Amino acid sequence: MPPLVMSPLSLSRIAVSMPGLRLSLFVFWVSILGAPDRAAADDVYREIETKYIFGFTEGSGIGLEGEKEFSPDSVTGIGKRDGKYVVTQTKLKFEFTPNQYMQFELGPIVGWHNIQNVTGLDNRNQFSFGGAFVEFRYLLLDRPASPLAVTLAIEPEWRRTDETTGENVTNFGLEMRINADLQLVPNRLYLGWNLLYEPETTRSASSGWTNESTFGVSSALSFRVRPWLTIGGEVWYLRHYDGAGLNVFTGDAIFAGPNAYVQLDRKMFMTAAWNTQISGRDLENPGRFNLSEFARHRVKLKFAVEF
Repeated sequence: MPPLVMSPLSLSRIAVSMPGLRLSLFVFWVSILGAPDRAAADDVYREIETKYIFGFTEGSGIGLEGEKEFSPDSVTGIGKRDGKYVVTQTKLKFEFTPNQYMQFELGPIVGWHNIQNVTGLDNRNQFSFGGAFVEFRYLLLDRPASPLAVTLAIEPEWRRTDETTGENVTNFGLEMRINADLQLVPNRLYLGWNLLYEPETTRSASSGWTNESTFGVSSALSFRVRPWLTIGGEVWYLRHYDGAGLNVFTGDAIFAGPNAYVQLDRKMFMTAAWNTQISGRDLENPGRFNLSEFARHRVKLKFAVEF
């Protein structure tokens, strides 16, 4: 079945030399191979929660009223201009949907930094407790009243470990998103897009408080090839600024890549996505890519249980 090949194989090739990803990818492969046996009898394309079907792009879905969920949600950045760079940030999420319009998520953040001989960064190989987060999502526009659905998401974060360097810091960020998706073919084909703004402030041992911000926009297309399997692709455009209010532009990057969503059981699913930087500008280091503010690749893996 060709649609199964693209996303998992691409992820596997990127992760061949990365021990932190191999176990998760093995679980993902086993899940794909096992899912048809558990779901083959169900050929009905029922309504799907669109939040997770677009990869790094988030859909508008917020789940069913009263539903709870636990999930480890990992994002790994891979590759700088030189040396070895593999950094994973995992959010251990508890999610609760008190009513049909609101959803809350919260939990700790744990990190792994494996950095060797990267210019400008200290060598590290460490696991750490990185901080904590809370997310609030509000459904502004929902189906079936409209084919377009829109959700507003606000996520305050506190971090004690720098995401990029692994250095001990005090960091506060506020990620704000507009998540939207359009149902092109009922329960089969979806178009999604996000608008992102994230200001943050950081204090490190070597400097005082510094401010930065990120602006981003994405577009994604996902298709359900089976009731239990959705595949697709996405494109992200990200801009980085010095200053919390998009003050001084420092560089940008375009990412693109495939994604997959696998419904393992009625209350269990997995998602995987891989984005690679296809173009970028770094005002201080001219070149084809922006590897000062972004990684060369990023991989997302999530396993979730609903109850």
